[in-house]
Amino acid sequence: MSTHNFTLHHASLIVADTEKSLRLYQDVLGMQRIERPELGFPGAWLQIGAQQIHLLELANPDPISGRPAHGGRDRHVAMHVDSIDALRADLDEAGIAYTLSISGRKALFCRDLDGNALEFIERPA
Repeated sequence: MSTHNFTLHHASLIVADTEKSLRLYQDVLGMQRIERPELGFPGAWLQIGAQQIHLLELANPDPISGRPAHGGRDRHVAMHVDSIDALRADLDEAGIAYTLSISGRKALFCRDLDGNALEFIERPA
């Protein structure tokens, strides 16, 4: 078996309303929207470092309610961030609930409007 060198290019998240979702991803989290080809359905692509988040406005097969309160116990996308404290301040100002990691790491979890869990881990100094 050959060995492959993988790097993550993007993660896709299903959303009900792209423009409403961009209020979190762009306006609160500061992700940069980039050009997206016409795919026959609405959505947005966001650049985060060398990787991307693709928001897909499609019918969601997953329930929004009934998910674990702590996003670490659900499917989630994890990203590095420079400062958990600064992110907490931005989320507090925007009224977005979050939970802190129970692992002892400087990390937090939140959900977007569609129940997608996001993890943010403070980048090591």
